[in-house]
Amino acid sequence: MERVELIAPCHFGLESVLKREILDLGYEIIKVEDGRVTFRGDQGAVCRANLFLRTAERILLKTGEFKAVTFDELFEKTKQIPWEEYIPEDGRFWVTKAASVKSALFSPSDIQSIMKKAMVERMKLRYRKERFSEEGASYPIRVFFMKDIATVGIDTSGVSLHKRGYRQLSSKAPITETLAAALILLSPWKKDRILVDPFCGSGTFPIEAAMIAANMAPGLNRSFTAEEWTGLIPRKLWLEAADEARELETLDVETDIQGYDADGEVIRAARQNAADAGVEHLIHLQQRPVSELRHPKKYGFIITNPPYGERLEDRESLPQIYREFGESFRRLSDWSAYVITGYEDAERYFGRKADKNRKIYNGMIKTYFYQFMGPKPPRREKRGPEN
Repeated sequence: MERVELIAPCHFGLESVLKREILDLGYEIIKVEDGRVTFRGDQGAVCRANLFLRTAERILLKTGEFKAVTFDELFEKTKQIPWEEYIPEDGRFWVTKAASVKSALFSPSDIQSIMKKAMVERMKLRYRKERFSEEGASYPIRVFFMKDIATVGIDTSGVSLHKRGYRQLSSKAPITETLAAALILLSPWKKDRILVDPFCGSGTFPIEAAMIAANMAPGLNRSFTAEEWTGLIPRKLWLEAADEARELETLDVETDIQGYDADGEVIRAARQNAADAGVEHLIHLQQRPVSELRHPKKYGFIITNPPYGERLEDRESLPQIYREFGESFRRLSDWSAYVITGYEDAERYFGRKADKNRKIYNGMIKTYFYQFMGPKPPRREKRGPEN
């Protein structure tokens, strides 16, 4: 297994950010579709993609792609995949997820059971066994049907990649780590610029920004399913990827990243999360309502996920919150604001129309990423050597 095809699912609307991340790792993009990017790399790409990609939900090792409109066809074509090249005799294998869009086959439970039967039949022939103990490493299979074309892959990640291992405590309506990282990467913010999140909740935006600033690999503090696949991916490739990640870290970087929240309990949780992520020294967290948002410096960035009334009893307070937010923003000279919210009247109460607006799905919730652009700071003159 020298060259492999990998599939990285991501949030709908943020494929371009993930594509850029994969290219930066040095891998070849095969195709970009709604909610996923397929790319090609060597065996080490499985390890590096899991460790380094900030915006992917998981990494799947692609094993096959075929058309199937009947269950017989699904059985036969699943059986044609050389499963024995991936799964050892004692491997534990099952179809953990089946999704279907605009396809004749759409029942997840039927797709799952038929594919499992087909895999067992294939393995019986190859391993010349009638029964399998399935006591070894896990090989969870995922299949996605789109217009009758099935794409099949083995999940190398296990728990979704947004679980970085630092967020034990989260506030209500949390934003996932992968989505927060993607929105930061979508903005022009750079580590030498000020970043403030006035509704920081459990601290996800400031923590992800600090990890980007310090070049910390998001997957370094967790484990992955494929680490157990000793026959498929040599252990030394995981160790090499982790060594590379540690060498690239710059924990002494200077930053101005701040998070505020009106709830003191939430700020305490955010501090614990920042400590668990190893970036507490790069972030300033403080209990402060949005009406008291101030900063003496110019040309800063606000990147935030304000409340948007998922619960009905919270909806009445939204006009006031967005009004105060808008008033505070107007006092910040030459700042830019990047706001993700599902609140339809956000611009109205904020008091300004966004310069750009992008539709993004946060789970099943349709949200808007409003971009209020401030001016660029004047260019710093580079001093060259005296002539």
